[in-house]
Amino acid sequence: MGGQKNCPPQPSIMNNSEFQKKISETEKPVIVDFWATWCAPCMMTKPILDKLAKEFADTVEFIPVNADESQEILRQYKVFGIPTVIAIRDGKEAGRITGAQNETGYRKFFQSLSEGGTVNIPMTPFDRLLRLGAGALFFMIGVSTGNWVAAGVGGILAFMGVYDRCPVWRMLTGMFQRR
Repeated sequence: MGGQKNCPPQPSIMNNSEFQKKISETEKPVIVDFWATWCAPCMMTKPILDKLAKEFADTVEFIPVNADESQEILRQYKVFGIPTVIAIRDGKEAGRITGAQNETGYRKFFQSLSEGGTVNIPMTPFDRLLRLGAGALFFMIGVSTGNWVAAGVGGILAFMGVYDRCPVWRMLTGMFQRR
């Protein structure tokens, strides 16, 4: 144990057929954690995900996948950055988080999947303010300089800060999701 790092060895799925078998054998929805030993954010989120996996063990199956050893699965799920956590319900992707999150974000992800609801991570107040502020700045610069492209980019950035609260956006995306 003297040469080991702080993280315990994690089981990994070596090939796509083993992975598909594991997913199809469970009746529960699945959360897949794509990680690697060299990935510092992965090592920071690993204890959080392991804790939540134990807490939600009755309702959610948790599968850690070593990204270095499972390239075929990464390609299949179009994982381009790690850590990436994917929720799978009824064999289909139900949600995805790329990048490290705090425990609150991951908890909402696990909870939504276990309850059968829409799987998403709500925007943090900091992210919302950052998007609104950047949007306002671009918009003001665009209007004051007559650069309507910059003003348009500002409008889009600002909308990205409130889209999750927009009923028209929810209605439109809901129509496309049902098809």
